[in-house]
Amino acid sequence: MKAIVNTGPSRLEMLELPLPEPGTGQVRIRSAACAVCATDLAMIAGWARTPFGSIPGHEWSGTVDAVGEGVDKRLVGRKCVAENVLAAGGEVGFEHPGGYAECFLTDAANVHTLPNDVDLTTAALIEPLAVCVRGIQRLGQAAEPAIVFGDGPIGLLTAALLEGRGSRDITLIGGREYRLSLASELGATRTVNYHRAGNDLSAAIRSACGINAFVSLIEASGSAAAMEACIELAAPDARLLVLGDYGDKRADFPWNALLHKELHLIGSNASAGGWIEAVALATSGRVPLRRFVSHVVPAERFDEAIRLTRDGRDKAIKVVMTYGSQQP
Repeated sequence: MKAIVNTGPSRLEMLELPLPEPGTGQVRIRSAACAVCATDLAMIAGWARTPFGSIPGHEWSGTVDAVGEGVDKRLVGRKCVAENVLAAGGEVGFEHPGGYAECFLTDAANVHTLPNDVDLTTAALIEPLAVCVRGIQRLGQAAEPAIVFGDGPIGLLTAALLEGRGSRDITLIGGREYRLSLASELGATRTVNYHRAGNDLSAAIRSACGINAFVSLIEASGSAAAMEACIELAAPDARLLVLGDYGDKRADFPWNALLHKELHLIGSNASAGGWIEAVALATSGRVPLRRFVSHVVPAERFDEAIRLTRDGRDKAIKVVMTYGSQQP
């Protein structure tokens, strides 16, 4: 099989590798599509979590190609996605080879089969959708007014989920006009471009929205400045969901704000518990995942897919690499 391998700092190569054989309780997935995530870019650049020689790809869809001992053979040929955390430890696309390979292994118990008519290119976005579903589950009932920081796929998907759950007062903060336009189309009541905010983000948001404080706040940008703004903009007893990836960033805010406002600070990491609902939302069309796919690129042109994601060229939102019959 062919696999796109992270062979060195900021270097990917398409290599020929042996076809993996599924063990007991495992299935082999034949990749149909794999989206490029910002986390992939950090992995490819080099980090402590995975060594070079790893195969990225945690936002994938495909078909079951073979099954190991103890697995129902009727799964073979079924379209699917799957939660990436394995029972033995580690995750597909990180510690274990992922969807940048034509084939890879995962736990059969993690597999969610899909209808035969599902678009597998779009289905690759079920994983980030599951991340957002889990976050909203942890947030609980989203009271209004609500605000989402971040116009990346996680922020946009979260805003769409809030609208789908009945929220009618949603503000989304971002820095790219084409993404802010999509947020409005997906149900955001208003958007604010932080590039126009000057030195006081909170004051700019209050002025643009005519809202002094928010009851539900979602930080999905990974920005320490956004975290600080969330604390300042939170109403008493507000709920603040933290979904961003902050690396080694630290936010500096008065801790007494948590105390005096009696805020609920809620972290949510990855997608556990969000998959069943995410699959249902995606396959029913209640969340229009196709709207998020801005570019579809054959896997052989992986360098182009990475550049589009890294540079945001051509109004990139989500870039999906495709394999075989899924290729454009």
